[in-house]
Amino acid sequence: MYILNIIHVWKPVIEIMILWFVIYHIMLFFEGTRAIQVLRGIIILLVAFFVFQKSGLEILNWLLTKLFAISVIAILIIFHPEIRQGLARLGQRHLFGTSESEEELDCILKQIGKATEELCRNKMGALIAIEKNDPLTAYIESGVVIDARVSSDLIENIFTPNSLLHDGGLIIQHGRIIAAGCLFPLTENQDLSRVYGTRHRAALGLSEETDSVVIIVSEERQDMSLVYRGKLYKDLSREDMLSKIKEIIKLKKDDV
Repeated sequence: MYILNIIHVWKPVIEIMILWFVIYHIMLFFEGTRAIQVLRGIIILLVAFFVFQKSGLEILNWLLTKLFAISVIAILIIFHPEIRQGLARLGQRHLFGTSESEEELDCILKQIGKATEELCRNKMGALIAIEKNDPLTAYIESGVVIDARVSSDLIENIFTPNSLLHDGGLIIQHGRIIAAGCLFPLTENQDLSRVYGTRHRAALGLSEETDSVVIIVSEERQDMSLVYRGKLYKDLSREDMLSKIKEIIKLKKDDV
């Protein structure tokens, strides 16, 4: 009897914790996408629905009930790309989140290093952003979704001058080339030397707003640079660049 009373007391607490966990992860699921505003609107409607139901306002309660039935179908149609992408990631480990994926990280960095070295040698510019903790979904939506494994050949083809995507940025998310031709915000830092062009300004701009690691290949100077948290590491060798990326990826979320 005593045990049953304890279970009865703790049951609401457990239910609230489960609901909080589910809602929190739903918010993370849509974070950085255009669906987040809709999700907030749905939460407001749910609160209104609860108030109307408890207040006995039958007409408003009926209207909201019908609205929810229609909105579920509308959301599935309008936001199917975000839902599909999110569901595809549910079973994946975050590539850069644990030490267990060190071999995968080395493989990906090897492909990036090979590609940037070839681009540099052939006087072709490049802008590559690697997502760390802050989501780059908003920037992914500005480009063309690719969702392919990281390979040096693909990176080189994307940044070939005749390619339609070579002017924008390439984004690597969860260990895959997720999009190319993406638009990054330009830095407003007036102290940046005029010798640096749009790619460097875009790299700095993105690094000021997120914790992504951004690689720049300069076609004019034929060199490689790295940007993280607004700091520019310039004229790097392939080995130094890859070593720096690995060091940054392993930093905790709040480290700089």
